[in-house]
Amino acid sequence: MTIDPRIEAVTDRIRARSKDSRQRYLDQMTRASEAGPVRAHLSCGNQAHAYAATEGDKDALAKGRAPNLGIITAYNDMLSAHQPFETYPNQIKEAARRAGGTAQVAGGVPAMCDGVTQGQPGMELSLFSRDVIALAAGVALSHNCFDAAVWLGVCDKIVPGMIIAAATFGHLPSVFIPAGPMTSGLPNDEKAKVRQKFATGDIGREELMAAEMASYHGPGTCTFYGTANTNQMLMEFMGLHLPGASFVNPNTPLRDALTGAAVERALGITALGNDFRPAGEILDERAFVNGLVGLMATGGSTNLVLHLPAMARAAGIALDLEDFADISAAVPLMAKVYPNGLADVNHFHAAGGLGYMMGELLDAGLMHEDARTVAGDGLARYRQEPKLRDGVLVWEDGAGASQNEKILRPATNPFQPTGGLRQLAGNLGRGVMKTSAVATERHVIEAPARIFEDQPSVKAAFQAGEFTSDTVVVVRFQGPRANGMPELHNLTPTLAVLQDRGLRVALVTDGRMSGASGKVPAAIHISPEAAQGGPLAKLRDGDIVRVDAVAGTLDVVGVDLDSRTALTPDLSANTYGIGRELFEVFRQSAGDSAHGAGVVI
Repeated sequence: MTIDPRIEAVTDRIRARSKDSRQRYLDQMTRASEAGPVRAHLSCGNQAHAYAATEGDKDALAKGRAPNLGIITAYNDMLSAHQPFETYPNQIKEAARRAGGTAQVAGGVPAMCDGVTQGQPGMELSLFSRDVIALAAGVALSHNCFDAAVWLGVCDKIVPGMIIAAATFGHLPSVFIPAGPMTSGLPNDEKAKVRQKFATGDIGREELMAAEMASYHGPGTCTFYGTANTNQMLMEFMGLHLPGASFVNPNTPLRDALTGAAVERALGITALGNDFRPAGEILDERAFVNGLVGLMATGGSTNLVLHLPAMARAAGIALDLEDFADISAAVPLMAKVYPNGLADVNHFHAAGGLGYMMGELLDAGLMHEDARTVAGDGLARYRQEPKLRDGVLVWEDGAGASQNEKILRPATNPFQPTGGLRQLAGNLGRGVMKTSAVATERHVIEAPARIFEDQPSVKAAFQAGEFTSDTVVVVRFQGPRANGMPELHNLTPTLAVLQDRGLRVALVTDGRMSGASGKVPAAIHISPEAAQGGPLAKLRDGDIVRVDAVAGTLDVVGVDLDSRTALTPDLSANTYGIGRELFEVFRQSAGDSAHGAGVVI
């Protein structure tokens, strides 16, 4: 199938925009690769330190003829998505030995959960944790003892941080190994109703806690289609997972078999063999465009609008919001997974999942089939799904048709003809809106602004009964330079109640929402941010703001912003408590959100 000219045009634009930076990157990776297997250049003393505790593998490591894998793990046992990784290092080492190689845990990286820190001061460290993860993984790989890396990470900032590091060490092959989603618990729509009842005071904390615990109940990722599961989709679309690996539940025979197969594949694509596949070559323009296509076709997390530019920059590739917007305009929305629908990712997987979706998109010419992947050249094998037959892992043709068109539809009969994201630009700056869950009659909201500078103030106004008419709620000074750009998802139940009462409401912020952002129109990631003197800092209560996802605009109406002075509030409270003292240099150095809000890249 010939590539759709709209997808080709975006790819060509990215390639042209990135020409010089990509070439510099590839030259650097070539020089690193030409140095040969790295352990050959280590002194005997260097190697003795590296192998001292490797019982049973010392001879193989010292001889240097067998490939050695570096394991980068985000394991901790307080986060459900990462708890399954506890047993992975030993599984990986055993699988490597069976395949004639070795593996060592090179290092660990932090993994924090936005679900735990939602609405709390710790959320202000969340986005910056992506850069910490990249730095920590870089330290781990700097020991220079590895022929390839395997990456154990799932959630919001973990996978993007790991990709930044994998691209920086792009002369090494990298295989990402997922843990899978938890089994289905309390349906997401029921949980949302309970949250709204709590917001209105109709139920107490005991009932709320019971619902939350019934929803988040076991090991694995949360089952809604938030950032964690969007990350897993992305790794498959970009060719860094084995085919069909993303949504297999933890602690199952198939999950274990896929982990073993990923290890074998990582050993098989090092420079010591005949199928060298360094990460820097896989992470090219085609891979990132394929990832953008997957983001739009699934209605994925808005957090990836921040992460993908930073990830791409690490590989010498420059993405812009216009690339997201143009691909969204070309790609149909094929999935309805909560918060865009009632199903969870387990239901999506059962309906045909990523294999079916990728096949449809390839047939429609909306993906680059010729992209390189860890599994081989081309994406055709990603149509297949893994199965255990008599205890042996095989890949077979996936579903030829959707098994449930309420959840997953063909590209020729989508839920909507365009993807779930719109770029917004106007006199209030640039931002994005996730439209896939927002009813079309709410894609345009024009109403007086009510200005807030933190989430608690919005909730206090709601509890005081102050929202009685159509309102654009503006929460400013929430950008990376102001306070680390926390998610404001904690406001979703409150704003949803107002919407359900018949009011026309929207949110405008230089902060984030998340993959869990729902049915309330939200113009997010507004840049320049208010703390940098952006237009949001010049808004006043009562200004008429128009949020227009149809025209792709975001404006204050009838106001000359140039005649106003930007407010400069006291943000000193953001600089201390719950570790925020340690991140002042990050706040001072953070980039613009339109380009990924990066610190180290």
